[in-house]
Amino acid sequence: MRTAAQPRLDAAWQALYRWLGATLLPAQCALCGAGCPELLCPPCRAQYLEPGQARPRCRQCANPLAGIDVAQLCGRCLRQRPAYDATVTAFDYAPPADQLLLQLKFGARLALAPLFAQLLHVAIQQQAAWNLPQLLCPVPLGPARLAQRGFNQALEIARPLARLLDVPLQPRLALRLRETRAQSGVAPQERQANLARAFAIAPEYGVLLQGCHVGIVDDVMSSGHTVNALAAACKSAGAARVSILAVARTPPH
Repeated sequence: MRTAAQPRLDAAWQALYRWLGATLLPAQCALCGAGCPELLCPPCRAQYLEPGQARPRCRQCANPLAGIDVAQLCGRCLRQRPAYDATVTAFDYAPPADQLLLQLKFGARLALAPLFAQLLHVAIQQQAAWNLPQLLCPVPLGPARLAQRGFNQALEIARPLARLLDVPLQPRLALRLRETRAQSGVAPQERQANLARAFAIAPEYGVLLQGCHVGIVDDVMSSGHTVNALAAACKSAGAARVSILAVARTPPH
């Protein structure tokens, strides 16, 4: 008979099995499979990841901007300003680079998290006249999804990123008030409603947020509704500025 804790134990064993396989098998590039001492071979990094770092983007939502050489606001952000103030992303969420994030999120390949943190760190360093956040907050998962997956991919990325930036990490600052459907499975016109009243700030962190610059860390930013809802909660709790630090950005819908 399966107990209430059985799904969590099953997820833990599956994660351990995948980790042992990744540890004991010969090192190879996570994208092309070529023998490589690093997680990603130099040709794949140069071809699939580095071009996205040099692309001009909207300085608020990080959507790619065509036909210009400097970052400015896109038309969408000019029409309706989001709750967050800036976004930094490392690369576009497009094949084949998107497979890296899928390996982390659904394949429990946690060794990729430091690579994503390094890529984000490089992207942050390339921002002109940009002030670092005073603390980092990973997008929280609901209890059911956390138990099913066994880890929070945003937190796994935020840990090494906080060390690279020398910025405090506050993994318990944000609370997920209710389980929501995965945004990838929700129609675009329903995504904002799916996240209504989904986040809150833990009461004990209210004083910490007063006048603070918060960096919200996530793996993928698509429509932006998830990070916007969390940014709005941070602003309501007293944050003065919110920046989104997302590993990848999907192309405009």
